Amino acid sequence: MLMKSVIKQEVNLQFYHPTFEMQLENYYLPEEQLKFTGLPLANIEKCKLEIDRHPILIVSNNEIAGFFVLHEWEGVKAYSVNKQAILLRAYSVNTPYQGKGIAKLSLQILPSFVKEHFPEKNEIILAVNHKNLVAQHVYKKGGFIDKGVRVMGRKGELLILHMDL
Repeated sequence: MLMKSVIKQEVNLQFYHPTFEMQLENYYLPEEQLKFTGLPLANIEKCKLEIDRHPILIVSNNEIAGFFVLHEWEGVKAYSVNKQAILLRAYSVNTPYQGKGIAKLSLQILPSFVKEHFPEKNEIILAVNHKNLVAQHVYKKGGFIDKGVRVMGRKGELLILHMDL
């Protein structure tokens, strides 16, 4: 009988630290994805200016596989009245890691990460462009729910997705 070898994907979330900067310099996203999000280093610069923005790394087998920002009330208030919500923004998976289940795994462990580091939060929200169908699919598969809230953004209509904690 032929045995298929399975590589177990280990994924964890951790706060950004400058020691990861070299790896982030090689982070790549194609143009069609950059229409909807930004590269990690540019987002980290914004985080340095605003204390309620927290840069988070998606790490797989000790390599940076993805990135996002958790933004507290200043980010949330454009999309929700819930002061206990936190906004997931600038989410991306580095191109070499796309299609390997990294996004699904990172979204599965996101609620416990938020509960551990932001215990006062009771909801995670995000805004996704109505044209970004791939991201909508990933987020919904990851447990986010579309409650019908829509907001106009700089690049068109945004769907506001929710995950209760």
